[in-house]
Amino acid sequence: MSSVEEFRAEARGWLRANLTGEFATLRGRGGPGREHEAFAERLAWERHMAAACWTCVGWPKEYGGRGATIDQQVAFHEEYALANAPARVNHIGEQLLGPTLIAFGTPGQCERFLPRIIAVRELWCQGYSEPDAGSDLAGVRTRAELDGDEWVVTGQKTWTSLAHESDWCFVVARTGPGVPPGERGGGAARHQSLSCLLVPLDQPGVEVRPITQLTGTCEFNEVFFDGARTPAANLVGAPGEGWRVAMATLGFERGVSTLGQQVGFRRELEAVIELAKRNGAAGDPLIRDRISQAWIGLEIIRGNALRMLDGVAAGAPGPEASIGKIFWATWHRELGELAMDVCGADGMLASGEPYDLDDFQRLFLFSRSDTIYAGSNEIQRNIIAERVLGLPREVRP
Repeated sequence: MSSVEEFRAEARGWLRANLTGEFATLRGRGGPGREHEAFAERLAWERHMAAACWTCVGWPKEYGGRGATIDQQVAFHEEYALANAPARVNHIGEQLLGPTLIAFGTPGQCERFLPRIIAVRELWCQGYSEPDAGSDLAGVRTRAELDGDEWVVTGQKTWTSLAHESDWCFVVARTGPGVPPGERGGGAARHQSLSCLLVPLDQPGVEVRPITQLTGTCEFNEVFFDGARTPAANLVGAPGEGWRVAMATLGFERGVSTLGQQVGFRRELEAVIELAKRNGAAGDPLIRDRISQAWIGLEIIRGNALRMLDGVAAGAPGPEASIGKIFWATWHRELGELAMDVCGADGMLASGEPYDLDDFQRLFLFSRSDTIYAGSNEIQRNIIAERVLGLPREVRP
């Protein structure tokens, strides 16, 4: 067998042997719209994975990972999804912040933070979006002022995934004059005063407020910083390099784990097809055509992801990763709409009190956010137009 096949077999065997006993009930738990499910138990599962060296498999060995190749990482994430293993609680730390620190962090930062991410002893959230900036990262108004050997952070972040369960936040803030808060325009100057800071959440001056979503759950949050502090050593990169660091982090977000995500997408599509056969909706030629288009779209998603991995292998995906993000987000939203049409009138009724949703209803409601989070479709189209196609920049007021 090739090394990839051996790695896949090892991962499959370990998952089969360990998703048993107390962990057997976690199969299929968690995920978008369901992060509240068995969170403590999923955290224990992930620490169990860490003890067996199955977290951060793609990190270099010198940083505590397995040094798995891109192909091996794809194999692991696919096997994890095929095993219907529980949704990961440490995704932001493992897939986003960790690779960012490896690329841009100081030796001290790597020594302090990476082992705790690998061991799943500190959970992270990402402080990017703001109420008045949305996906326009260059428009953030959160500020950080250096006071002796500490940064003092003041501002607000929103749509902060799992902040209510996190220990730390990776915050983009203004640390220089740049464009005054609230003003648009300024071109590149809007990027030049941004910096990335690692901020502890368990301190005075930080308030986390969960946001109730259409699904009735609260995975997203508002985070308020009112004079919160973090050591000066927790600046990632140089002051003013926040844009470059943040863009790299967003690139890592679209890395190999998306291949595992697609296994989940395929499982959802198969469930929709099965329902259509069961309730007769498959007899509608329009429904059959949409199902066919959904299947084709899933194959395109996989093709986009595999092409994007060339950029991952080179260090970080380029702006072409935006193509894949737009496609899968739009496809998944349309799958939710297809699911509701297959359900018919039954899809309008909650399955229990007070607001008990089935998988199809949750898919429809939560997938409305897919084209917004992780970079809205509108922003991704601008990136493709300006950085891939070389078109003129959008005129800003």
